[in-house]
Amino acid sequence: MAGRIAFASLGCAKALVDAEQLIARLRALGYELVGDYAEADLAIVNTCGFITPAVEESLEAIGEALKGTGKVVATGCLGARPEKIAARHPEVLTITGPAEFDRVIEAVTRVLPPDRDPKTALVPPPVKLTPRHYAYVKIAEGCNNRCSFCIIPQLRGPQVSRPAAEVLAEAARLVASGTRELILIAQDTLAYGRDLRHAESDWNGRRVRAHLLDLVEAMAGLGVWVRLQYVYPYPEVEALVEKMAEGKLLPYLDVPFQHASPRILRAMRRPGGFEAYLDRIRAWRRAVPELALRSNFIVGFPGETEEDFELLLDFLKEAEIERVAAFKYSEVEGAAANDLPGRVPEEVKEERYHRLMQLQQEISARVMARRVGQRLEAIVDAPAEEPGVFVGRTAADSPGVDGVIYLEGEGLTPGDRVLAEVTGADAYDLFGRVVRTLPWTLPFA
Repeated sequence: MAGRIAFASLGCAKALVDAEQLIARLRALGYELVGDYAEADLAIVNTCGFITPAVEESLEAIGEALKGTGKVVATGCLGARPEKIAARHPEVLTITGPAEFDRVIEAVTRVLPPDRDPKTALVPPPVKLTPRHYAYVKIAEGCNNRCSFCIIPQLRGPQVSRPAAEVLAEAARLVASGTRELILIAQDTLAYGRDLRHAESDWNGRRVRAHLLDLVEAMAGLGVWVRLQYVYPYPEVEALVEKMAEGKLLPYLDVPFQHASPRILRAMRRPGGFEAYLDRIRAWRRAVPELALRSNFIVGFPGETEEDFELLLDFLKEAEIERVAAFKYSEVEGAAANDLPGRVPEEVKEERYHRLMQLQQEISARVMARRVGQRLEAIVDAPAEEPGVFVGRTAADSPGVDGVIYLEGEGLTPGDRVLAEVTGADAYDLFGRVVRTLPWTLPFA
């Protein structure tokens, strides 16, 4: 055995996919992954550096790993700013940026020589850190947008898309091994393939463009749920909504609007505003009435006045977005927004954050109440603590970030597709009973 490694991964689903790839490589070299620092010879911390609280959380995680093992390799987004880590934890063995797998492996093998037994050096199947029935598929890395509050392009570089055939081959392999929900992710999902000029590649006997619409069309033939996350609010969203209307894509849009005040959005270097966003949302819902929206908003951005904030609250009332996350603006080293005038006091940010979340809870409760009596398709995630009850999700719920539906039923297993009658609701979750199970139309069955 080459050695025992503890692994901690922080941040978004994109970082989780990086962790899956890195762990697969470590296992191929014969390393054992353990869940306790006390049992490990070395620790790897996959960091996040998107906003200031995430930076602090990553630094604390590195400190905890150092206390537990004394030997730590730090990687991930915060690793793109090594001076931040080195200043707090100079004893870290190696610091690498996101997806720099070869450098991580080199650092690990330098401290813990790999197993040279050819029987254990065979490459194992790729690692999944999610349950068997759903998986994140990263279709591109990096970002070409220049939002003034964000340093992701500095951390992860410009957009680099994967060839369509490579993405589809991964998706087909996942479905064949039991995955029933594919969640496509990137920093800017809708921009997929632009850097490749939407070049074609060969998959399953046909040519497929590196274009999100072509990916969705091809994945629809796999017979499973396909969900998108991180969709930038381009006008091209309308074409995705058409795919939802055709039943080829889950009626779920994760669109980070960030604000509703045109003035603040211009300062953020983002498109749109109150009326433009409402017009788009109304058009999307006319085409797909069951559409569920998820969005992020920033409160306390530099220059945000009470009038700007009230406009944001009015937008939320009008839009009735099903799933909302809010963040208090925090400066991130290297972000252009740091130089903007009109800093909002921390106590004002805090007060606005709580006002927004209170309003959104009321909106969410109204939206959830309308679901009572409806019959909705759901996917089963796991048994609940109560006997005869299972935890599932409807099309409106992405795993880990949205709500759930508690299902009364018998004999269900994770990944089952069911029709459920909604019998109750609270502010974020639904309650229901299983009417019947539904088949998956799998090409491998």
